[in-house]
Amino acid sequence: MMDAYLPVGIQDFERMITGGFLYVDKTRFIHHMVKPPQGFYFLARPRRFGKSLTVSTLDYLFQGRKALFKNLYIAGTDWEWRTHPVIKFDFNQMNSETPERLRESLLNFIFELSEDHGIRQTIRSVPDNFARLITQLFSKTGKTVVVLVDEYDKPIISHLGAGGEGLRIARENREVLKQFFGALKAGDVSAALRFVFITGISKFARVSIFSDLNNLNDISMQDRYDAMLGYTAEELHTRFAGHVEALRKRHGMTEKAILEKIHLWYNGYRFTETETRVFNPFSVVRLFDAGKFDAYWFETGTPSFPVHLIKEKAYPVADIEDLILPKELFSLYDLDHLQLEPLLFQTGYITIDRFEGDLFRMTYPNREVKTAFLAYLLNDFAGPENARTAAVYKRLHRHLDAMNLDDFTEGVRSVLASIPYPQFTGKKDEAFFHTVFYLMLSASGMEVRSEVLTSRGRMDLAVEFTDKVFVIELKCGQNSEKAIQQILDKRYYEKYLQTGRDVYLMGINFDAETRTIEDWQCRNLADLISE
Repeated sequence: MMDAYLPVGIQDFERMITGGFLYVDKTRFIHHMVKPPQGFYFLARPRRFGKSLTVSTLDYLFQGRKALFKNLYIAGTDWEWRTHPVIKFDFNQMNSETPERLRESLLNFIFELSEDHGIRQTIRSVPDNFARLITQLFSKTGKTVVVLVDEYDKPIISHLGAGGEGLRIARENREVLKQFFGALKAGDVSAALRFVFITGISKFARVSIFSDLNNLNDISMQDRYDAMLGYTAEELHTRFAGHVEALRKRHGMTEKAILEKIHLWYNGYRFTETETRVFNPFSVVRLFDAGKFDAYWFETGTPSFPVHLIKEKAYPVADIEDLILPKELFSLYDLDHLQLEPLLFQTGYITIDRFEGDLFRMTYPNREVKTAFLAYLLNDFAGPENARTAAVYKRLHRHLDAMNLDDFTEGVRSVLASIPYPQFTGKKDEAFFHTVFYLMLSASGMEVRSEVLTSRGRMDLAVEFTDKVFVIELKCGQNSEKAIQQILDKRYYEKYLQTGRDVYLMGINFDAETRTIEDWQCRNLADLISE
């Protein structure tokens, strides 16, 4: 379908429909939410996943704008197109630099809305004015009120990762929000409400902010809403068929190959226990618009607080790829004791791979996220990025794939040499070199597996290409011969014997004092076996 425009940056439902933009119909999920006579919902999703468009769709739905929904799922249901007063808050538009400014921004917005509806406000209290706005709208119109809140957590997460002062502001902003949302719990206010929908990136602040809203239904990980945001494979293949074909021709690939590449780069997000995985909608639209594969979602802005926590806690970065987490961890969201793992999930850096009983096995959703996120960590870890260093590590993929091993090891040495000396202070051990080596290989775009479990132990790294696999063991202050021997003794290579790919064993020994590769060797497993 090429007659519809790609909705690059379009977040307003009316503009989407009337402007001829391609809209993937998600109104069956919306209908399930709005059908009961009253509903209070909360939904957390990563940024650029369609939250604002969902809020806008709900806005026009409750305005009774039936013509906009022609030919969509909800138009064929029993939905009664009644109008309701709609109050919409977008916290992206609120000044939250300090709690005082956040409070003032909320007050001004509520005063403006009240004035527009002929409602007189006489006191300067955020919760009281919010409550009065709702009850007076109900009284004046005789119709129950709809409250829509977009990016509720912006006043909190925008201050995380900014040191102690940032955390103080985040805590105080949390209290302002608690008072604001507390207005919804009053009996007269609740009775005046038809529907409440609150969305944001995180839900770590949910317990404290919405502690009194016992009827708030958190649908973030409910099965029936698994594909409410994001594109499914079926939606991509059908709704974007013409754009897939254009991209296929541009890159000179078969249909199967181009679809596999799109899946590899942008699919993989899983939010529930169903098997449904979705594509990042922003990246898919940008891919077809630009005609090339790139890290579009990551380029729109990276939340600093997960990276801050990784550095603060000296978190083993290589472990992120294969985390096993208890289900309970996803309901623990304490601003004063931030847990990195659920934050990585909420912000979209990791996703659910599979379930093992009550345990969640997590992984990176796709190549876009893994490569860009680890490149960001490497540049932050190694100090300010410079063009030369980035150019070096981005070529490592090409060198290893082409078996240009001297160029590969020289590239690794060059990246290590670019890391400022203070980063090595107190970290001159194998784990440190393992982390940096893993980051530079992953950031170059390689398919890297860290701490791969085998029947006889864990290999340090495996790098997989279409036609070959490198089983890598790292040492510090020893020698590469011992590394190769460990691979052989532990038979780390065994799991790759039946893959039809060439298997290479690589041992690398780092020198802690000189901060570089002391010696290395790479052996073809077939040659070793034949000797």
